[in-house]
Amino acid sequence: MNDFSIKCNPLADTPLPAVQKPKQPEPTFVMPPVVPTQEAAEGIRFDFNNGLRVRFPEKGEFRCVFRDLDTDCLLYSMDVKPGCMVESVKKFFVRFSLEIYRKNDLKEPIFRHDLDLADKDVLVQFPVGALGDTIAWFSFVERFQKRHNCKLFCSMASNLAELFRAQYPDIRFIAKEDAAKLSPYATYNLGLFFGGNTNNQPFDFRQVGLHKTAGLILGLDDLSDSPPRVNLSAERKIPDKYVVVAAQASSQCKYWNNPFGWREVVAALKQRGYRVLCIDRMTEYGVDFTWNHIPYGAEDFTGDLPLQERIDLIKDADMFIGLSSGLSWLAWCCRIPVILISGFTDPVNEFFTPYRIQNISACHGCWNDTRCDFNHFDFLWCPRKKETRDKFECTKMITSKMVISAVDRIMERSLNGNNHSESAGQ
Repeated sequence: MNDFSIKCNPLADTPLPAVQKPKQPEPTFVMPPVVPTQEAAEGIRFDFNNGLRVRFPEKGEFRCVFRDLDTDCLLYSMDVKPGCMVESVKKFFVRFSLEIYRKNDLKEPIFRHDLDLADKDVLVQFPVGALGDTIAWFSFVERFQKRHNCKLFCSMASNLAELFRAQYPDIRFIAKEDAAKLSPYATYNLGLFFGGNTNNQPFDFRQVGLHKTAGLILGLDDLSDSPPRVNLSAERKIPDKYVVVAAQASSQCKYWNNPFGWREVVAALKQRGYRVLCIDRMTEYGVDFTWNHIPYGAEDFTGDLPLQERIDLIKDADMFIGLSSGLSWLAWCCRIPVILISGFTDPVNEFFTPYRIQNISACHGCWNDTRCDFNHFDFLWCPRKKETRDKFECTKMITSKMVISAVDRIMERSLNGNNHSESAGQ
């Protein structure tokens, strides 16, 4: 009964004193329209653009009731003052029901509305610039659109929108600045909400996994792995057998911190007749005294190139070897075998691959541990191992033998006639 918040006199135009305020970071998502977009009765307006929102006029006294149609739970029932805005606390998908009564007549509502997205304008927002997250979440967006038969607008980075636009003609892709011009019936924001937040997501994402949290935010029952469709039609560019690798990441805990790992794996691949192509955006990356370089012996295919060019190269590789980072998710879309090396995440965090490499005898899984809060500003974040010599044990103890064994399994399955999709566990 306390799933609400109240804001009184939202339209008050009282000038504020002239004070200098520190510059605030740009919001991740476009804020909802100040005035709810849907008309109810007697000057009351509502929408579902930040949970369920109801704005009441400056005159009149009303009783406002929220219900959850799926659980038959009464969420909120109170008299509201004139000029107030009432909002649900839960901002993810809930099948809300709204009832409004006159304060002194509770027999029949003057307005009743059950959430129904069919043929309505609905906005789904992605954080700009998150390659892996966007790919991980996108298949759930299509399921959501098909389930509700809504007119879906999808706000995301333009380079990612170009990957999907032709493959998903029923979804309208827009830039963040264009999302601000919409007046949708409902909005849902996909993201990783930290600090144990269960108002923007039904479960802490660390418990359910990075990709499946999107399906839960959108209220879906089908949380199965399914890579988004991308254009795989380009002709093969390299006639030789080759393997694609990506060794860089945004945080040191994501790296393969075994100092001999990449060198030994690259050498083993070459012994097996493969060219080894490294497709990271940068040849070296790090901070202060910690720097990571292109794997020794790999061919330099690095560069800030269009993602479609990366797909055109990855799709014809015999396999991809990478980390818990964006290029591994891109390789997943290419439907080739993916060897995913990660110690700081647990398998629930990423798509399923039978070639996931983790040493469970070592410290592991801090990212999915609700007792550990990730620090985006600490490149060397390692919450359990404070001494420098102990940091990143999770991947220091992933040996080259573990990765080479996965390579040999993929080669064996290929010789036995299994196709890429079977090898990738899809």
